[in-house]
Amino acid sequence: MMTMKPFMPLMTASLLFLGACGLEKPPASLEFPEEKKEAAPAATTAPTAAPATGEAPADPALAAGKTAYDANCAACHEAGMMGAPKPGDKAAWVPRIAQGLEVMTKKSIDGFQGKAGMMPAKGGNASLTNEQVTNAVAFMADKSK
Repeated sequence: MMTMKPFMPLMTASLLFLGACGLEKPPASLEFPEEKKEAAPAATTAPTAAPATGEAPADPALAAGKTAYDANCAACHEAGMMGAPKPGDKAAWVPRIAQGLEVMTKKSIDGFQGKAGMMPAKGGNASLTNEQVTNAVAFMADKSK
């Protein structure tokens, strides 16, 4: 009869490894096999982390915010994951904008859990600077006025 003792360290290490794979960055999308879209030829398109949100704003801080948003925030916000408000959805943004940019930025940097959803600190990307998060929040708020 085989005992489990020799497998316990391996099993423990595996569980620790899997537990450490927390939500650092949300998935880019939640596509199911039946929803797959026809892929464009690889030679004509470059892979992107998230959908582009249009032309860059003239304001340099908002343009930097758009860049940060496209690379780090759009995956969740465009899909409305975990209750993330979609930029341009005035009904979702009016109460947030009323709190002020400083409050929205602090919550985005520190993370929070509310009635309508949650957001991990810096959207789960600890490598973002506070300035990048601030600019991305300003970009989303400006797009949602």
